[in-house]
Amino acid sequence: MIALVLAHPHIFWLSLGGLLLAAEMLGGSGYLLWSGVAAAVTGLLTWILPIGWEWQGSLFAVLTLLAAWLWWKWLSRRSSRQRPAEGQLNQRGQQLLGQRFTLDSTLVNGRGHMRVGDSSWPVIADDDLPAGSKVEVVAVEGIVLRIRISPPR
Repeated sequence: MIALVLAHPHIFWLSLGGLLLAAEMLGGSGYLLWSGVAAAVTGLLTWILPIGWEWQGSLFAVLTLLAAWLWWKWLSRRSSRQRPAEGQLNQRGQQLLGQRFTLDSTLVNGRGHMRVGDSSWPVIADDDLPAGSKVEVVAVEGIVLRIRISPPR
């Protein structure tokens, strides 16, 4: 068996890559994916170029680290585009700043409520506003949204 692996090291690397990728499919955590890809690439390069075991092991290690680093870079860039603004993760009111809505009910003495999605928010304005007014959220004071008439776009 060892003589076969020594005579055909690419079979070892391709088999290792296949086993790691199969194990990744069973687990699905992502830890074995890049090692499996690196082993498969090492196997293909070993098949094409006759290189020694020490270079094969080094190539496998470098490819694993490179693949994991590239994945981390891509994932961090992707997740930073999808992430809400810094410090606003659980602050829904802050996320509403600058957004425009239509009032459902009339504001009396500058106070009332406004529908935002599936919830109702208390709102205040400098003036009384009729129902159906287009408004913009300009500030958040506790749990109360400060609104004003929305300028036309």
